[in-house]
Amino acid sequence: MEAVPDDRSVTAVNVLLVDDHLSFAQSVARALSTEPDLAVSYCTSISAALEMLQRQPVDIVLLDHDLGVERASQFLPAARERGFGGHVLIVTAWVSDTEAKRLLRQGVAGIFCKDSPLEALIESIRHIQGGAVWLDRRYRNLTAAEPAEQPGGGPRFNERQRKVLRFVLEGLSNKVIAAQLHISESYVKALIQSLFKKTGVRTRGQLVRVTLEHYQDQL
Repeated sequence: MEAVPDDRSVTAVNVLLVDDHLSFAQSVARALSTEPDLAVSYCTSISAALEMLQRQPVDIVLLDHDLGVERASQFLPAARERGFGGHVLIVTAWVSDTEAKRLLRQGVAGIFCKDSPLEALIESIRHIQGGAVWLDRRYRNLTAAEPAEQPGGGPRFNERQRKVLRFVLEGLSNKVIAAQLHISESYVKALIQSLFKKTGVRTRGQLVRVTLEHYQDQL
């Protein structure tokens, strides 16, 4: 964990970037530090970030969603316990709509996608420091009606969806799934699309990952 050295005034916004890809963290931190109103530090894990919060002032945490064995949702409760009163912006390559809603309910100040330009990240930091919420275009419909939820907070699958989901986890094709369930391939495709919609994902790979992380109890 390191700070990018500077001699700027105490009025700068103190930013902590948390990303498990060290080269990404270093390059983005250095790029952000060229802005006269930003003082940027970086680290590669939640545990390191929590330690840094105890040792230095932090106004905004730029937090990757997927930190290897750690997830962004683990950070905010632990940070609040330690008295952190700043803002958290999720900076991610991708996160499902379901997980994005969970993070927003936890109190993050926004979600920023890594494929956006650096200028947009700088704008989002200033936007959030001003007390507003920043959502990438991909997540601006999150206030729309949500799928039916179970008591645990996630979507509930019906029996047919669960059967298809189990086969998807096994890596079976639509054709094989259709044969196993004695239904048409088009119906299998429709069921998979309904699973995409309920879990907020766009690909089979994402569906597998989100299911293993959050919905194994429904299989």
